Amino acid sequence: MSDSDPDTELVEALLNASRVVLLTGAGVSTASGLPDYRGPQGVWKTRTPIFFQDFLADPAERARDWRQHAEDRAICRQAHPGPAHLAAVRLEQAGKLDCLITQNIDGLHTAAGTSPDRLVELHGALADAECVECGRRFPGDPVYEKFRTDAQVPACPCGGWLKPAVISFGQSLREADLERAVAAASAADLFIALGTTLSVQPASLLGLQAARGGTPYFVLNLGDTEHDGHPLVRKRIEGDVNEIFPAAVDAAILMSGG
Repeated sequence: MSDSDPDTELVEALLNASRVVLLTGAGVSTASGLPDYRGPQGVWKTRTPIFFQDFLADPAERARDWRQHAEDRAICRQAHPGPAHLAAVRLEQAGKLDCLITQNIDGLHTAAGTSPDRLVELHGALADAECVECGRRFPGDPVYEKFRTDAQVPACPCGGWLKPAVISFGQSLREADLERAVAAASAADLFIALGTTLSVQPASLLGLQAARGGTPYFVLNLGDTEHDGHPLVRKRIEGDVNEIFPAAVDAAILMSGG
């Protein structure tokens, strides 16, 4: 097999599956020009984290949160879906994708065309703003633009603070999103982790949950992951997910007559 050939075990697994669940991390978006998050040059190493309780209690932290995410949103709006995002859409169109769970907040799976009812944005979405009191969500871009204009932290009509609708450090995941992810992992007949170091819980536990029920669990990443060598991983594939995953998807669809 040459470097350009698809991985035969992954192709066979995709060919035989009908309820594929994908878990994606920052590695799927690097081909779109977005930085990795926990890799050697990851964003997390260059930023002081903003904790949810500090956002609630400290006006300076609220403003810092909005400045940081307004910058991130501007960058993400210029990005385009990469090969892995588009391959996930082809997998859905072939009738094989049951659920795509992403840790990314960049919105590129939505931009690529993944159906909302197949997508779980486990860590939230930069594209929205959310009230920390009533939970009401708003389109984020007008709110970001207002903040850029007046530098005032926006408020909800109910009086609560608006926050970019992403999960901050110390903030609980949305229960409905987590429930959807857990249910999908339980029902999967193939679970693939793409471009994630698998170092953040509970997202990192989903593949292991599926594998404990007998579901084949594949891990594709460029660089080390927390599940390297784990006995429940069917196969660990090292390399660029934006090359390996699309090639396998296309081969499986071709072999199935799609």
